[in-house]
Amino acid sequence: MANAYGFAQQIKKDRVPDGYMTTEAGVLPVEWRAEKMSRLIRKLTQAAGEDIYETVSISAGKGFVNQAQKFGKELSGKQYEKYIVLHKGDFSYNKGNSTVYPQGCIYRLRDRESVAVPNVFESFSVEHGDPDYYEQLFISGFLNKQLYSKINRGVRENGLLNLTGDDFYSCSVPVPPLPEQQKIAEVLLQCDKVIELKLQRIEAEHKKKRWLMENLLNPNGSVRLAGFSGGWNKSTVGSVAQMFSGGTPTSSNRAFYADAGIPFIRSGEIAATETELFLSQDGFDKSSAKMVYKGDLLYALYGANSGECAISKIDGAINQAILCIRSNIININFLYYALSYKKAQIVSTYLQGGQGNLSGEIVKNLSITFPNMDEQKAICSVINAQDTVIEKLEMELTYYLQKKKALMQLLLTGIVRVNLQ
Repeated sequence: MANAYGFAQQIKKDRVPDGYMTTEAGVLPVEWRAEKMSRLIRKLTQAAGEDIYETVSISAGKGFVNQAQKFGKELSGKQYEKYIVLHKGDFSYNKGNSTVYPQGCIYRLRDRESVAVPNVFESFSVEHGDPDYYEQLFISGFLNKQLYSKINRGVRENGLLNLTGDDFYSCSVPVPPLPEQQKIAEVLLQCDKVIELKLQRIEAEHKKKRWLMENLLNPNGSVRLAGFSGGWNKSTVGSVAQMFSGGTPTSSNRAFYADAGIPFIRSGEIAATETELFLSQDGFDKSSAKMVYKGDLLYALYGANSGECAISKIDGAINQAILCIRSNIININFLYYALSYKKAQIVSTYLQGGQGNLSGEIVKNLSITFPNMDEQKAICSVINAQDTVIEKLEMELTYYLQKKKALMQLLLTGIVRVNLQ
């Protein structure tokens, strides 16, 4: 690793370090070569026809997903017959773009023996080289720069990027000697195993939190903290809390906004430590935006996260899509956990198919049960301790994801060479 930084800096300055060469796939070690993908893969063309296969699509960030579950219907007839058959270990490129994968995404079939995928995908198997190595190369986004240069950004076909199969297969990739491919894949797959274990642990701790919330926030739960007894109070949120929402300054008046000033919290930012937009003092004074403070409970009424709530981490102004909730009667953290626990019920009751908006009146009339203040604080302490466990694990996960990303950038370009012994 000692020379990695120096090599990277030289390459960044368009200098080729000793022992490296310039290729269509970038600056690579002289022992490597660059090849067009078309020379390394076999394009899959077997149509499903009348044979029965599970039909799957590719979801960005998730991989292969059952098509009936994704779209709510099973495919049949002539369209299905043209689907392409994939077997375990094969690859498919979905050239539909997304925020996370603007040049489309490539996935390898690992958890199913055989499936049928849309024939608009580019499906292939690796014939020359280690498939595990190429899987890691695709995961790293190595092809994105080349794909971006080939995309006709003025034209889209059926929601897909305007790329042909020839465009895709003409991309160049680095080809280390086979033993080095295998060693690189081994190192990165070990990273994947660590990451998967972290994800499993995080999911287990989330299940534990859900169990704690289900039992400790419920007067009829099977568990009660030691030392507490007596009945719980039942009321509505509006009876135990004060609520208000804000507003948005006229967006066409640029003087109402500033590069720095009053943080303007929007519904997707209720749990954030910083905001994208800031209001000038004049923008705040001449609008119905309202100030909230660190420790206030913020509830999202509109947007993709309707029904979510968070304890504000900053002072700032809110718009009409956020409800601020304060209370001297009930512990605000207890109310946060109680409303978080109720989210699924609220969404299913008031939002059709997860779409639509909530209102202050709906939140005001939500029923809430709560014990005395000491027990509320004790319950919050237990659940908060579980939150701390989850946050620590998520920080560890972020570290390993960043570590793997750095390793991919170094190993898949040959800036750092693996030890083959």
